[in-house]
Amino acid sequence: MAWWGKLAGGTFGFMLGGPLGAALGAVLGHQFDRGVADLSGRGRILNSEKTQTVFFTAVFTIMGYIAKVDGRVSPNEIAMAEEVMRQMRLNAQQRDAAIGLFRQGKRTDFPVDDVLDQLRHECGRRTTLLQMFLEIQVQAAFADGGLDQVERQALLDIAEQLGFSKRRFQQILGFIEGASAYERSAATGIQPSLEDAYKTLGVTSATSDAEVKKAYRRLMNQHHPDKLVAKGLPEEMIKLATEKTQEIRSAYEQVRGVRQTQ
Repeated sequence: MAWWGKLAGGTFGFMLGGPLGAALGAVLGHQFDRGVADLSGRGRILNSEKTQTVFFTAVFTIMGYIAKVDGRVSPNEIAMAEEVMRQMRLNAQQRDAAIGLFRQGKRTDFPVDDVLDQLRHECGRRTTLLQMFLEIQVQAAFADGGLDQVERQALLDIAEQLGFSKRRFQQILGFIEGASAYERSAATGIQPSLEDAYKTLGVTSATSDAEVKKAYRRLMNQHHPDKLVAKGLPEEMIKLATEKTQEIRSAYEQVRGVRQTQ
């Protein structure tokens, strides 16, 4: 929570700079200004704390941008943003900030390219962190029941600007689609299809057992909560990563169980 304390005090927004720092300043208002006045050149922020702030700010501003990109923000998209906030167990102040950032992203003059450039620069070679960011955005975009062409193109543009190929983007789409089935299963008790299990793992029924196992281990490593937090994932988002590992594990167990009976 150290990153949030500095964010709320204004020092992080001041030190951050760029379009994300500007978004924080607009959201935090007088707190931000007071933080600048009180800083007086004192103190330094840890790189991990800076990355956490960048990630948090980018998640909700870009989520707002994607929600508005097709011309309107649906109730489901708003509900998805609120669900992410709920899963993160944000306190009242953090929730207000997240809502404000979401609204910033909906602005017609929102500098999406500059925000993504700043995010990529901050994350550097930590591609698993950028992948988690993209997965959150894809999951939010699916909230209204599917992706229209405008949303799909916007997400592809975001993926490519973050350094992901079109092929990798398609794999992430499949992963989120499959993983969402496991999330619904947890709520309804209806087992996802075997096709969803394969989508979650990014493989097909023709993939060898050895390759299925390799895909499973790779996904588990990419979504390991402790590793992601160490790379800059805000602690509040650890539940999102934990749920992804549970969905990956369930998909693998389903595929392995079916193959063992064949």
